[in-house]
Amino acid sequence: MKQVSVDQLLRVLADHEPPCISLYQPTHRRHPENQQDRIRYGNLLKKLERSLREKYATRDVRTRLEDFQELLHNDLFWSRRVDGLAVLAAADLFEIFEVQRDLPERIVVANSFHIKPLLRILQSADRFHLLCLNRHEAKLYEGNRDALDPVELNDVPATIQEALGDEPTESHPTVASYNAGTDHAARHGHGAKSDEVNKDRERFFRVVDRAILKHHSRPAQLPLLLAALPEYHTPFRNISENPFLMPGGIQKNPESLSIDELRREAWQVVEPLYLERLAGLVSAFQSARARHAGSDDLSDVVRAAVAGRVATLLIAAEQVIPGHIDAATGAIQAADPDDPEADDMLDDLAEIVLRNKGEVVVVPDARMPSTSGLAATYRF
Repeated sequence: MKQVSVDQLLRVLADHEPPCISLYQPTHRRHPENQQDRIRYGNLLKKLERSLREKYATRDVRTRLEDFQELLHNDLFWSRRVDGLAVLAAADLFEIFEVQRDLPERIVVANSFHIKPLLRILQSADRFHLLCLNRHEAKLYEGNRDALDPVELNDVPATIQEALGDEPTESHPTVASYNAGTDHAARHGHGAKSDEVNKDRERFFRVVDRAILKHHSRPAQLPLLLAALPEYHTPFRNISENPFLMPGGIQKNPESLSIDELRREAWQVVEPLYLERLAGLVSAFQSARARHAGSDDLSDVVRAAVAGRVATLLIAAEQVIPGHIDAATGAIQAADPDDPEADDMLDDLAEIVLRNKGEVVVVPDARMPSTSGLAATYRF
């Protein structure tokens, strides 16, 4: 799956020339269910075309649909799906979001993007990265308590040969040489071989660490868990500059574990850290509220959000406050709770906070520090 970055979400939240097209659909991981995903997408494109033709000239409609049609005919893309797909497009934007939870089927053509289905998934506090590492190979996964999927590596060497290229220690010109036999040991001696392997391992770990930080950890802002044999944990941590690297880890050979076993092992490590993070966010809110630097009152928080004062916003995962918030003025318009088409003011509020570079965290209802569905800590 492709990684979703904070910058990608902020690009979507920026102003774009209409029409802004939002397409959502559930997808499936396994055969035969996934055989219907492309058909469903094609049917959604037909609905999208009809909707666009009501307002735009035929030539403009064809232009708007080109990227969507290209995706429809991408065999590789449809062979590797997870649980949900979102495609958001405008004249200057075409963003694909692959998510590990179901998304409702929907098409919206409007003056701005419909991103509410994405927000609660992407801002969930249980997401993490898992780095599976040995002395000659690295793999990256994204997971949560329910799923774990490989991430396409962006400018990160997957093997020691990719990392070191033509500059490995002289006696180790290829990955295969790391498993060289007695002839190699006889030429260089066991001690020399061990030293050379350790030097190249350190160089490889360093390259992987810097690349993961630059191209994945910082853009995604997700905690990173290490899965490796016990003897690799300390060497990697000694050279790591990644502030997202979590303590602990999986001290087993990740190649010996299935994806589901990796997910279970990872969540056993991540869950207490996840709960610790939630407790810290709740404590920070309670302290801020005591100093009148935080609130769980919707009207107060909306005013602060519009003014760019909200540093952190906690949202109850299962709660909905029907209505709409004007992002420019902060005006609140309540809606009928029984109206299935009503917007959710918690999602409107989250969009405002994100646009102003605040942090939004979706929290299980039972761990929220308030009953109002929200809790905000202010910058000032």
